[in-house]
Amino acid sequence: MNDRLPHEKGFHVSWDQIHRDARALAWRLDGKGPDNGAWRAVVGITRGGLVPAMIVSRELDIRVVDTISVKSYSHQSQMDAQVIKAPQAVLMGDGTGILIVDDLVDTGKTLELVRRLYPQAHFATVYAKPSGKPMVDSYITEVSQDTWIFFPWDMALQYVQPMRGTD
Repeated sequence: MNDRLPHEKGFHVSWDQIHRDARALAWRLDGKGPDNGAWRAVVGITRGGLVPAMIVSRELDIRVVDTISVKSYSHQSQMDAQVIKAPQAVLMGDGTGILIVDDLVDTGKTLELVRRLYPQAHFATVYAKPSGKPMVDSYITEVSQDTWIFFPWDMALQYVQPMRGTD
């Protein structure tokens, strides 16, 4: 019997780990853009996609960086995704040559919304869960659907009770 809450099956990601994984994503994307392998721009899905988007843009020397703000969570509860800030329309077009980066694809609802807006963009995430994998073109690590990923920007160092026992 499992009496842990769903968020207690956690995958804790350190700053070092997210940096290594975002660099690995950049390596995977290098030379894959439609313009002789180059990308026109990187668009990070805020807020979680900002750190990996910055790392990818640095590694691939992409100077045009923008954001799309999509709200799909309130704390740990998922809600309908909605765009609250769009990137520059003149930059985006149908998404051709645009690399859209997020930290995680969970159910895929956020990427589904953004993909409807920019169907020709390339969607890349650092982590992917099975339900959302069909919405992403490139990712680095798959985690189970019932795993909650704890990103370093959401965490503070503190004592954690052992999973079994108290000794």
